[in-house]
Formats: sequence, structure tokens, C-alpha cells
Amino acid sequence: MFAFNYIYNSILPFSESTLQKKSLLFTPFTVTGNLLLDIPGNSMHNKGNRNYASDECPFCFIERELEQNSLDFVLGNSSSYMESDIRDQTDKAGFCRVHMKKMFDYGNTLGNALILQTHYHKLREEMRKQFDSFSPGKSSVLARFRRSDSSADKNPIAAWTAFKDCSCFICQNIEDTFKRYVETFFWLYRQDNEFKNKILRSKGFCLHHFGILCNGADKYLNDKEKAEFYPAMFRLMDENFQRMEEDLVWLSDKFDYRNKDADWKNSKDALQRGMQKLRSGYPADPVHKAK
Repeated sequence: MFAFNYIYNSILPFSESTLQKKSLLFTPFTVTGNLLLDIPGNSMHNKGNRNYASDECPFCFIERELEQNSLDFVLGNSSSYMESDIRDQTDKAGFCRVHMKKMFDYGNTLGNALILQTHYHKLREEMRKQFDSFSPGKSSVLARFRRSDSSADKNPIAAWTAFKDCSCFICQNIEDTFKRYVETFFWLYRQDNEFKNKILRSKGFCLHHFGILCNGADKYLNDKEKAEFYPAMFRLMDENFQRMEEDLVWLSDKFDYRNKDADWKNSKDALQRGMQKLRSGYPADPVHKAK
């Protein structure tokens, strides 16, 4: 497995001692900077075309960084696809539909071709084994009318192809690293009051990552901490979903001719922020390409 070194100058300012504690939790990952939260009234900072100080969800930002760094690792100047151990991993795992498209958009035709070439070879070996061990199940009138989602009733070739559909080298690396960010989030939430207060004054989280946080709370917080955490997070989410709804209402109202000259307020980018808040990600992002 490869290791990422992340330097996030974008994520929540707090003390040097806290940063040192945070980095210890990320061996072999080095994380410096903040946790990506906007404090109402702060000025907005730019990293290229990315506005991270006023992000609707800090974990969306982190996930995008992980994904883009993964794409750079797989296809970028490091030429990791020429390393036998990395190629063994990509041959075995393959890539999901979403990341296959992003790899195509990224560029590097030669790198993509070499990765796919050996992946096809590995896949054909697996496929032949599946074909050799396959025997059609016996048909019956009753079976045609029976509805079952049991894996025992599933066609083995269909089960294998479904597994391959979900297998992705990039997804797996993002997931493995993201878990450590969630763990670190809760460590800081418990240990650092400044961090905790900035969370409570932030714009909250998207619905997708909020669900992940709720699972993390059950894992990393004790009963007393959960009794405080959940009401605070519920309040934070409700307030920020209300804010998002109000921005979308005003965005719609701006199309009324009577509001033609009225101020946009915070609604100009409400559409993409509203989509992010519901499903995570950045719908207005440009394609991430090779540098």
C-alpha cells in the first residue's frame, strides 16, 4: 500500500501542539493544517479554484483531496502504474465505473492503456475459472415465481460480476484513509475545545457524511459524550439545512422580474451547494486533469 502525505493548510486553525497530536494519529500519513471548517464571518480563502473556508461539508473537501491525489498517484508524474506491486493491486481490484470515467478524463492515454491491458489479462484468468466452475441451476415453475434476494439463490456468474462492479483500487484507498480522518475527527472533538467550538459554529455537513459521523459517534464516543454530541449535531444540521433552503428560495425568487435588481445575497451558488448538502461532492467542479 502506498502512503499519502497531506498538507492541509485549509483545515481549521488551532494550536501547534494539537497539530502534533493529530499527526501522531495518522502514521504513516502526515496531516498538518486545519479541519476545513468555516467560521461565519471569516474571509474566504482560495486554493486554486476551490473555496474551502466556506465549504458546506469539511469531509467533502477531504474526500475530494483523497480522490484527486489518488488519481494523481495512479496516472500522474509518479508513473506508479509502472511499479509491479501497484500494478498487481490495480490488476486485482480494477476500477469502478465512476473512477474509470475520471481516469479517462484525467488524460494519460498510455498509462490508462497499460493499466487496462494487464487488468484485462488478470480478469480473463478469473473469468475462465468462473466459467469452468459454472453449471446452470435447474429451472422450475416455482422458482420463476419465487422472489428471493438470498445470495444462495443468485446466479454465481451474476454474483461475480456484481462483485467486480464494486471493486475499485481508488475507492478502496479513499475508504481506508477516510476512516482515519473520521477517527481523528472524534479524537479532536473529545480532546480539543477550540476544535469542538469551531465545529459547532460551522456550516455542518452534507447528509452523506453526517450519516458516517453518526456511525463514528457510536464507535468513538462514550454514553455521556453521545448525550451531548447528538443534540448539538442535530441542531447544527437543522440550522444549516434551513439556511440552505432559504438560499434556494431566494435563488428561485431572483427569477421573478420584480427581483431583477435585488441583491443575490448568498444564493448565486446555492444550486451546487444545495446539491452538495444532499448528496456530497462538488457538482460544479471542473474535470481533474493531469498537470
